[in-house]
Amino acid sequence: MTRDLPIPFGKQVVLKNGMTIHYHEAGEASAGAGPVVFLHGSGPGASGYSNFKGNFPVFAESGLHVIVPDLPGYGLSSKPEDAAYILEFFVDALHQFLKTIGVTRCTLVGNSLGGAIAIRYALDHPADVTGLVLMAPGGVEDRETYFRMEGIQKMVTLFTGRQLDRANMRALMTLLVHDPAIVTDALLGERMGVCEEQPTTVLSTMRVPNMTDRLHEIACPVLGFWGTEDMFNPVSGAMKLMEHCRDARMLLVNRCGHWVMVEHRDTFNRMCLDFLFDLKRAR
Repeated sequence: MTRDLPIPFGKQVVLKNGMTIHYHEAGEASAGAGPVVFLHGSGPGASGYSNFKGNFPVFAESGLHVIVPDLPGYGLSSKPEDAAYILEFFVDALHQFLKTIGVTRCTLVGNSLGGAIAIRYALDHPADVTGLVLMAPGGVEDRETYFRMEGIQKMVTLFTGRQLDRANMRALMTLLVHDPAIVTDALLGERMGVCEEQPTTVLSTMRVPNMTDRLHEIACPVLGFWGTEDMFNPVSGAMKLMEHCRDARMLLVNRCGHWVMVEHRDTFNRMCLDFLFDLKRAR
């Protein structure tokens, strides 16, 4: 890598379909429940590092093995223009990625689109998932409901219309959070650098089904977070997880938008570590 990169370079692998997946890895691998795999959301310029840089190092320092991939179309991973960015595409890519790097069991931590991928992965590969941490996940409402949200409407309009200059990116990202001070120049740089290389099909072809009627099939424990001021995914989804999952606990956070793990980092990290070490002790 000789060109300037918007985010730090980690590792990369090539999948059997030819796509390259970039990822960060930290902590020591151990037997049992497997690593903690972080799955980021779908916003323009998103990457695993940008979403979780305040979280995964803390998990690793606490003794956990963590893996933070960039989904196809995002970060420093391949961005095929001819792909249909539907949920099955992401789940298949994640499955290929984990098998390529030798991961057979893991805990999934996902926000927004990453949360939807985590849910579907746990449904499709239940023996491979020991636990789920979900932050305002997609996949629990119909598409029309999401498209009534202010954040989703603005994101699609600006990105598919190629109107995401720095000012518009700042305005969009401000909708993600309660406190606009979180949207720093450094964060904008991370996002703009990735966004400039993303095809519009990343959002225009995206389809995520409503999986509410299958939540009861999730066999593993679930820890959920939702900001009450979320402008992208309606907070009513929190009760769907509580009502339908077999083993779920949920934290609703006021003065918080779509990014619980960023806006309330210390609380998120502490609760996740308690949950994850409980999972390890249970095995």
